[in-house]
Amino acid sequence: MKSRASISHSEAVIRELRKDPEFAAEYLKAALEDADDPGVLLIALRHVAEARGGLAKVAKAAGVERESLYRALSGRGNPRLSTLVAVTRAMGLKLTVEAA
Repeated sequence: MKSRASISHSEAVIRELRKDPEFAAEYLKAALEDADDPGVLLIALRHVAEARGGLAKVAKAAGVERESLYRALSGRGNPRLSTLVAVTRAMGLKLTVEAA
């Protein structure tokens, strides 16, 4: 009997994001709540982008260079707000603010 190959945490999250679009919004909300490390949101956005067809497809839809998006959505990325808004729109999402 062959054992199943294990997958990374990132791949498991991306698979779940593909299956359940509502999960993407909740996943991003949870990432936004991690105020200690803003890189968490960027990695979460990258996971959602990968689940929505890949970074190249999202970059094209957002009007952002693919290489720039790869850098922006890394743990050390520092994207402009306009980039974040364009990327979330390209994925069918929007950034919002609510009272704490």
